[in-house]
Amino acid sequence: MAYDLKLADRIRAYLADIPGLDIEEKEMFKGLTFMVNEKMCVCVSGDEMMVRFDPALHDTFAERQDFRPMTSGGRVYTGYGYISPDYVRSEKDFTFWMQQCLDFNPRAKASGKKKK
Repeated sequence: MAYDLKLADRIRAYLADIPGLDIEEKEMFKGLTFMVNEKMCVCVSGDEMMVRFDPALHDTFAERQDFRPMTSGGRVYTGYGYISPDYVRSEKDFTFWMQQCLDFNPRAKASGKKKK
């Protein structure tokens, strides 16, 4: 599974600087997912950043040119989207999206554990 290793390193370093986070990395969503406190927080999918944020902000973010909603089977997943690599090059934009993910994480619902 190919994904942007430099972007993954940026996310890893950003999260490592925040005390008190339980961070786990998992290969999923065609890339690398960063789980924060046992909940999906942010991913690197191919060369894009996949973000999880407050669904109440979805319509606002949908108007931004840097945002592409996550869809599957014609369904839009509110609270999830992709950010093109062109829009996370600057530290300001990267930090904005990382903060959206981290701000929502305490309220995000954890996925159920799969039974073995």
